[in-house]
Amino acid sequence: MTTCLRVLNPHRPSYGNPANWGERDRFPASWISAPKVEIPGVYAFKLQIQSSQAETVRLQISADERYELFLNGERVGRGSERGDVNHWFFETYDLTLEAGDHTLVARVWSQGELAPFAQMTLKHGFMVCPIDGAFARFATGEAPWTVKKLGGYSLLDPTAAWGTGARIQINGSEFDWGFELGHGQGWEPAIKVGPAMGPSANDNPPSQLLTVDMLPPMMERSHPIGTVRFVGDPPNPHDTHAHPILAKESLGGEVAGWQSLLSGGSITIPAHTKRRVLVDLEDYYCAFPEVTTSGGKGSSVRVHWQEALFERLEDSSKGNRNEIEGKFFSVMWHRKDGIGDIFLPDGGKDRRFETLWWECGRYVEIVVQTLDDPLTIDHLIFRETRYPYENHSEFRADDPRYAEITPIAIRTLQMCSHETYMDCPYYEQLQYIGDTRLQALVTYAMGTDHRLPKKALRMFDMSRQISGLTQSRYPTRVRQLIPPFSLWWIGMVHDFALWNGDMSFVKSLMPGVRAVLDVFDGYRNAHGLVEGPDGWNFVDWVPTWGAGVPADGVNGVSCPINLQTALAFRYAADLEGWLGEAERQAHHARIADEISTRVYAEFWSEERGMLADDLPKAHFSEHSQVLAILEGTLPASKAVRLAEGLVIAPDLARTTIYFTHYLFEAYYRLGRGDLIQARLGLWFDLPGQGFKTTLEMPEPTRSDCHAWGAHPVYHMFASLLGIRPTAPGFAQAEIRPCPGTLRILQGKLPLRQGSITADWDHSKGLLNVELPEGIEATAHFGAKSFSLKVGKNAVQTLPH
Repeated sequence: MTTCLRVLNPHRPSYGNPANWGERDRFPASWISAPKVEIPGVYAFKLQIQSSQAETVRLQISADERYELFLNGERVGRGSERGDVNHWFFETYDLTLEAGDHTLVARVWSQGELAPFAQMTLKHGFMVCPIDGAFARFATGEAPWTVKKLGGYSLLDPTAAWGTGARIQINGSEFDWGFELGHGQGWEPAIKVGPAMGPSANDNPPSQLLTVDMLPPMMERSHPIGTVRFVGDPPNPHDTHAHPILAKESLGGEVAGWQSLLSGGSITIPAHTKRRVLVDLEDYYCAFPEVTTSGGKGSSVRVHWQEALFERLEDSSKGNRNEIEGKFFSVMWHRKDGIGDIFLPDGGKDRRFETLWWECGRYVEIVVQTLDDPLTIDHLIFRETRYPYENHSEFRADDPRYAEITPIAIRTLQMCSHETYMDCPYYEQLQYIGDTRLQALVTYAMGTDHRLPKKALRMFDMSRQISGLTQSRYPTRVRQLIPPFSLWWIGMVHDFALWNGDMSFVKSLMPGVRAVLDVFDGYRNAHGLVEGPDGWNFVDWVPTWGAGVPADGVNGVSCPINLQTALAFRYAADLEGWLGEAERQAHHARIADEISTRVYAEFWSEERGMLADDLPKAHFSEHSQVLAILEGTLPASKAVRLAEGLVIAPDLARTTIYFTHYLFEAYYRLGRGDLIQARLGLWFDLPGQGFKTTLEMPEPTRSDCHAWGAHPVYHMFASLLGIRPTAPGFAQAEIRPCPGTLRILQGKLPLRQGSITADWDHSKGLLNVELPEGIEATAHFGAKSFSLKVGKNAVQTLPH
């Protein structure tokens, strides 16, 4: 039997002689490339293997920019996991080979400036290093690897999906069919282009510094999905975006044939025929499309994707996402025919066309045009991909709307979770700190797989500039600084400590935490307030704020930014205390006190009983009041008035979907579950509007799949049920239900120690809690507090 299995996160042997610093952390392999490399370009590397007997060989594999690995023609892996040049990940595979001949092939591509923003690169190359001593047989630079450039690829403008990289056109007449089996002419010996080195290598030319991958393989599964909702004869198959979908133009008699294709059958399109087919996947998917054709020389198959159809070409209104009648398959900003790929069959049999990267959305438009030969589409497969986690938590309330929005929120998180978190899969595919903090909290509420949050924390730490600030998003080769996001990264570290408890990892991040705080301390003016940090001081997409920046947030003194700074210093004080750093804890607490004291002195409006956003006290927002509540040191005499103003003031700038997470945190502190429920109206309306995922901002929205909108799942557990850690690793917890108008709350929250279950019934005035071993917890209801024991607890919350 011949198999190839990914090995998850193995410990890498120490190559090189530690006594010889010049050889330290050098792999006994080299990066290889083609003798002449053209960027962008797609290349295949091949190794013929002879096994005299059955054997298992462990290989470490990496590529710049990316690779697909094939063993005897079957794809067995993808990589390299996204990182940066100084932290370049490799994957490990166990090849189990039976006696005989085998072919190992890697498809490696580099897109250069046309690559996704999140894709780093140094120079094109491929690396294989065995760890069982079979270097002469397998190691790149030692074994007889050959290479060839693969023909037929052209790169296409991604239009509105500006950060996601070029799409592809494959010309079947020029493509190297059978390359994955090692077939074809033009293979030539690969050349060495540099040593393979780890992070501690010294005195070497610039190289990708190799480190063990942090994540499991991404999920890949193909299954029949989708419903054909329209088949038409387009007047111009090269320009369909301006022609609406109209039921009266649908060729109803052909729908069944196209539907059969989605179910595993095939369909033949006659010669000299044009067809436009709209497929509703009926959920949001990230997937590799795969089209297998026979015949059809000179034909074209275009597969484009969209999240929803547009009501008009003149604006971005989409309306109900389930509806297609009279709507346009188009793209925001760039009015073109969606985003996707084009395949040009050469007339051969069983031609399998594949993309290099996945596509995404709910709707797929397939446009086919044939010339003199009929075209048979033998297979159309959507190979779903994402980070391989599922929801293992359970939540139920007497309001059925929570059950309706939970799968929408979970699906959003899944579609925005790959080798990194992503703000959105359709438009940018970038891991932003502000988004990622909320995504990580939802991840903690779903289960115990914390590898993606851990990688995100590490990547943001890697992104820090010489100033000490993190980049706003990372990995990316397009630099952007949002100073408030650096502060939220400290909040992410605080969250990880509480929910995961790996304090050795937290300790490794503390130099970065302190560096960020030092930067903000340096931005304090003579009055002790933070003034105009350099960068984009985005806080929230408030419509009346330019570019999401509050009043005086560009060059002046902003209340929200100062309160967020004080809050970050308090997060850091907690972290230092948990790590036994009492002096640093006191230092951070002192600066937080200094900032908050000045904020409450300078921004407080006695007339309104609230904090202004700016020193002239001309602008007021929910954001300032929320951050004051979370910062937690507002004098009691003012806190009551501020809370009242937050609830009733009609003229505050309101939080949008993203910052509403922090509003919910403040409502929880106030014990106002009723207000949480009231502001969840936007989410409760999503099912009726046809949404399958949560949107980026209130309508009209750019993105229909934006994972910062998944945060209500976190609040179901942490706010409504009120289950929260109070010590690292959930060693201590509080359960403080905040039900508002709800009368029944039930939940199961999976943790590393086991699951906490909580069941509150208003009619009985009873809170039932079951605690696993390893957690000390206290239940709070109103002014009452109850110590809980391991196992089952019944707490009478009202007089019975």
